[in-house]
Amino acid sequence: MGTYLARRLLLLIPVIFGVTVVVFGMMHLAPGDPAVVMAGPRATPEILAEVRRYLGLDQPLVVQYFTWVGHALQGDLGRSIRQGEQVSTLVLARFHDSVLLGLTAFGVASTIGISVGVLSALHRGSLVDRAVMLVSMLGVSTPAFFLGMVLTGPFDVARHLILPALTLAAPSMTVIARVVRASVLETVGRDYVGTAQAKGLHDFAVVSQHILKNALIPVITLLGLQVGFLLGGAAIVEVVFSYPGIGNLMVKSIVERDLPVTQGCVLLIASVYVLVNIGADVLQAYLDPRIRVT
Repeated sequence: MGTYLARRLLLLIPVIFGVTVVVFGMMHLAPGDPAVVMAGPRATPEILAEVRRYLGLDQPLVVQYFTWVGHALQGDLGRSIRQGEQVSTLVLARFHDSVLLGLTAFGVASTIGISVGVLSALHRGSLVDRAVMLVSMLGVSTPAFFLGMVLTGPFDVARHLILPALTLAAPSMTVIARVVRASVLETVGRDYVGTAQAKGLHDFAVVSQHILKNALIPVITLLGLQVGFLLGGAAIVEVVFSYPGIGNLMVKSIVERDLPVTQGCVLLIASVYVLVNIGADVLQAYLDPRIRVT
């Protein structure tokens, strides 16, 4: 297990490096000039040149990249062009709220998704199964911004956390339910399940000790992906509900062309996504030793 863990952690180096290259490249290829944002549209060419020197934008891109990465490794993500505050302070303050929203949504999505998926699989072909599949189709196909706008009207009191969490959880909930259903259906046909039933074990014991224990192993990777999605993909939901999370901050910084803040938000979200998924892989390997030797 130690070797597998070390191998997975070593993968962090090239992955995080790739993330920094993509983030830096995307931000600098985007239209707009941060110097104009900082100095104003009426600034003279001389003032713009001075601002670019101050921001380091007069340096070659390679120099700018390594300067940014070097500072980021020390926890310095620069200063906001608009607000003048440290980017790390702004991002971490908003990230706390996004974590609260994401984990709440994950709790709702995983609890309901797994429960509904198991229920649907154990009653395959029934009215319950058909209803679950129909709701799953609607949940996956309904855009988050539309569902958010529908829910903001009649339930304004609960909009600060409950409704954003439900809106964010809806797509993940339906995906989890469908994957769990498929995994449980595959596990139900295994010989050891039939043996457990032949021994006269109670249905609950068969489901909890034999079916779920094995059916949920491949689902762990999906749950890891969903955690990353819920923590980092909540921008639309946060904007719709005016929720003060990192996604809302990122969208605002993109509109305002606040390059340091945008880079800080994307880098943090991407890093958390990578770490969560590696954690899910390690957990899956712990539960299923066969994975460690692959």
